[in-house]
Amino acid sequence: MAAFIFFVTMFTLMASTTPRADAAETSAAAVVIRVDQSGKGDYKKIQDAIDAVPSNNKQPFFILVKPGIYNEKIIVPGDKPFITNTFRHHGIQAVALRVSGDKVVFLGCKILGYQDTLLDENGRHYYRGCYIEGAVDFICGNAASLFERCHLHTLSEEFSAITAQQRGSPTEETGFTFLGCKITGERTAILGRPWGSYSRVIFVLTYMSNVILPRGWDDWGDATKQSTVFYREYKCYGPGANTSKRVEWSQKLTAEEAKIFLTKNMISGKSWIRSTLKHVKKVSTAISNNSTGHS
Repeated sequence: MAAFIFFVTMFTLMASTTPRADAAETSAAAVVIRVDQSGKGDYKKIQDAIDAVPSNNKQPFFILVKPGIYNEKIIVPGDKPFITNTFRHHGIQAVALRVSGDKVVFLGCKILGYQDTLLDENGRHYYRGCYIEGAVDFICGNAASLFERCHLHTLSEEFSAITAQQRGSPTEETGFTFLGCKITGERTAILGRPWGSYSRVIFVLTYMSNVILPRGWDDWGDATKQSTVFYREYKCYGPGANTSKRVEWSQKLTAEEAKIFLTKNMISGKSWIRSTLKHVKKVSTAISNNSTGHS
């Protein structure tokens, strides 16, 4: 397996009790785990620290990572909900980050790759102030995710898609929403194409540079998906935001329709998004720190 190099400025992970933890639970004292390659922390590897968080744990966990280069692939599993992360990734042509846990938050991350950079697989996720770079379907999966004030940079040399959302049924409450984001790139790209028949992607108040092609979207060679996908834009701006030549099966949102996408309500974020440490505990008070975690 190829190595994944992480240039870490700060990495924070928070895991709570259950996928439906309420506000009272999220205000509980957090357990802090420190990662330091020199051996002065609780663990030397980020993945070891994530693995140390108990499945379906009953209190929040924060993982703090000392700046450095971490040669590893990071996976946040589905049985460890409510996670907050901050790190940078040096990209290669592979999935850089796979997220399948529920209630996951990324703050100020830099995630670099090429194809399928971010596999936003399952669960509810919140990305704020992140830089995500890639060329082909580099934000993909079937999560319900809000990207707020993120910078998307496409390396596409022709017309590859930025997103490939996988929603497969009209009953699934999933989709990608980009709020107040910025899109730049090297040459040209489209906003998205449907990995799933009911793919759902919304861009709101987002700056689009001239890398975005006038048609905006693609049906991935399957015209039947044109009537089932949900591709919308609302008050986006910049040279790539002109919708006059968009494909006929994409639409603009009305002000009323856009309301839900202007808040964190679509991912029920008010009850679980937590970005600061108010009360903390040492890791030793919550989990055992065995020798294998320091290898």
